Amino acid sequence: MIKISPDIRSVTGFRVAGVHAGLKKDGALDFALICSETDCVTAGVFTRNKVKAAPVLLNMERLRDNASGIRAVAINTVSANACTGAVGLENARATSDLVSERLAIASDQVLVMSTGVIGTHLPMDKISCGVELSSENLGDDWSAAAAGIMTTDTRPKLGSVTVQTSKGHVTLAGIVKGAGMIAPNMATMLSVIVTDASLGMPQAQAALSEASRRSYNRIVVDGDTSTNDMVVLMCNGASGVDVSDEEDVEVFQAALDTLAKYLAQEVVRDGEGVTKFVTLDIRNAESVAAAERIGQTIGASVLTKSAFYGNDANWGRIMAAAGRAEAAFEPDNSSLYVAAGESVPAADRGLLIFSQGMPTDYREDDAAAIMAEPSIYFTLDCGLGEADATIWTCDISHDYITINGDYRS
Repeated sequence: MIKISPDIRSVTGFRVAGVHAGLKKDGALDFALICSETDCVTAGVFTRNKVKAAPVLLNMERLRDNASGIRAVAINTVSANACTGAVGLENARATSDLVSERLAIASDQVLVMSTGVIGTHLPMDKISCGVELSSENLGDDWSAAAAGIMTTDTRPKLGSVTVQTSKGHVTLAGIVKGAGMIAPNMATMLSVIVTDASLGMPQAQAALSEASRRSYNRIVVDGDTSTNDMVVLMCNGASGVDVSDEEDVEVFQAALDTLAKYLAQEVVRDGEGVTKFVTLDIRNAESVAAAERIGQTIGASVLTKSAFYGNDANWGRIMAAAGRAEAAFEPDNSSLYVAAGESVPAADRGLLIFSQGMPTDYREDDAAAIMAEPSIYFTLDCGLGEADATIWTCDISHDYITINGDYRS
């Protein structure tokens, strides 16, 4: 079993920093820099929103043209640099130019990420300050880097894992930010994962795409896909371990999947106004794609999320959401169970509340007691095939409205 550490001590060949550049009024860390001592094979996945922020467009270009030569990622908060036109693209490039000058690398070796309010231009004087301060403070303080990319997040989110391959140990580590605008249409967050393993470009991209499908694309906080979402995987090979043998590829993929899943779940746990962590285990669907669509539709439903918050095992809302998911679904074949916790034994799925097109004769008090727990596990057996998918979501509370009602203020 692969165990994720909730911190990062160091990753060979990588240095990081998180600083206060003056972007946030309260003096909190607001800018981060991650850099490698050598060129990295770098893979990326990006938002599918048609409104893409300037940093997304720039990074897509950089990875298309120079995916084997990336050295650094600079990340700012407060301004998303989205819907900012030609000036936004110029500012994104200018940010990478500042980093390249400080680190003595080429500008096209720098990726940039931005998070914050849409439609605001980067305050380049403060961005310049952030680049200067972070480049002067590079080290192993990954917690500061994770804190430096937070917006409405309540805590930094980071993790790492070291695994043994046939040629030696490799380490993977990652940070992530996200609490709102979280939906399963790519990543809906910013995340950087680094590794000292050596991978080829096609392999790195395939590994990240698969890990994202199983993790970042299976979480829902509010159903909104952001303009700035991206996840990148940087592989610098500093461990000297080449991950190419079939068995080693499997070991690396399992570690990456586990780390990405951990980081994605941390986003849900820290979702805006969240009081409950909800697992939706969709079983025996016609296909994996169908299972994912059903789970994602349930997880994004405001009605189901409101019921979660109110401790109401409202099977009607769940079944209605499943029925409109644009996937094969037959209520007469389906069974719905609810249990407390984040996992259930295979032999006991919990309280059966819906079966064969009708509610069962369960006791409402029993269901309400389960729903009052901080972690809830629903199993929806579709009875149509053999495909499964798990989605992680949450409730929606009054605090979500409070946070988002005056986000720009």
